[in-house]
Amino acid sequence: MTPYEVILIAGMAAITFAIRYTLFAAGHRVRFSPWVTQALNYVPVAVLTAIVAPAMLMPDGERLNLAVDNAYLIGGAVAIMLAARWHNLMVTIIGAMLCFFVWRWWLG
Repeated sequence: MTPYEVILIAGMAAITFAIRYTLFAAGHRVRFSPWVTQALNYVPVAVLTAIVAPAMLMPDGERLNLAVDNAYLIGGAVAIMLAARWHNLMVTIIGAMLCFFVWRWWLG
């Protein structure tokens, strides 16, 4: 590793530590408005969507794939439908994974 890379990694670590430490150190003194508190409830859903949606829609990482042979898209759509219908995490995971693997097996 070059000295430049070591400095770069150390700088990223210092910035990450500083951001997190200030929130933990001063967090008990900071009060958010009810509007901000309500908006923060949607952060986990937004982050999960930002991670999962590109993997579903662009499984090869290069182009949008909305075809029927995209097992990731079919499995994700089934997961959304199962979650909306039954509100049960295990049903969603097992059903979507089963659909995904059957779809991949069926397509060869």
